[in-house]
Amino acid sequence: MSKIYLLNNLKYEGIENLEVFGIEYLESAIDLSIYDALVFTSKNAIYSIDSFNKSWKTIPSYAIAPKTAKIIKDHGGNLIFTGVSSHGNEFAKELSCLLKNKKVLYIRALKTVSNISNILKENDIDVDELIAYKTSCKKSTKILEEGSVFIFSAPSSVECFFKNYKWSDTYTAIAIGKTTAKYLPSNIKYYVSEKTSIDECIKLAKQHLL
Repeated sequence: MSKIYLLNNLKYEGIENLEVFGIEYLESAIDLSIYDALVFTSKNAIYSIDSFNKSWKTIPSYAIAPKTAKIIKDHGGNLIFTGVSSHGNEFAKELSCLLKNKKVLYIRALKTVSNISNILKENDIDVDELIAYKTSCKKSTKILEEGSVFIFSAPSSVECFFKNYKWSDTYTAIAIGKTTAKYLPSNIKYYVSEKTSIDECIKLAKQHLL
């Protein structure tokens, strides 16, 4: 029986998790008081900074998408702006006019695929980076059902999936965004969610489930 597999640990009714990677938070002694703005493109960046420095909550935060914005608000953060495009490079362009004359900290993963910092610097934004978490692949021995749909939630989910499994022509891939889609092998049939949201990915996956 074909299934929808979600390649992270978020729980949704009727969806099976396929956890092929893990997240490690990287603690830092950084002084956040020198920054006027924090940029978040991932929930894990919020969870990480909140685990070792609660002062981030007083600093204006800029979120890439509504889901990230909600987590900032749920943790008591000072949400100022939520991106419209929900994609990394486009988000940086949205921020360029908002962050003029501000000292900015972009809180990110060890590996990133967008050029947010470079785009901000090209627009004369004073930006630093804090590497707050990293991903690592996990071994998976789950038997996958033919005809299933796989939701890839990040480039790391693509990398770690293919370290564990071979692709079947009966599978369908859903990518959470254009950046993640670029990491899928060229021979794979895939669809990209219009919004950078797991909920949107699930809706799309249900349309393509055999």
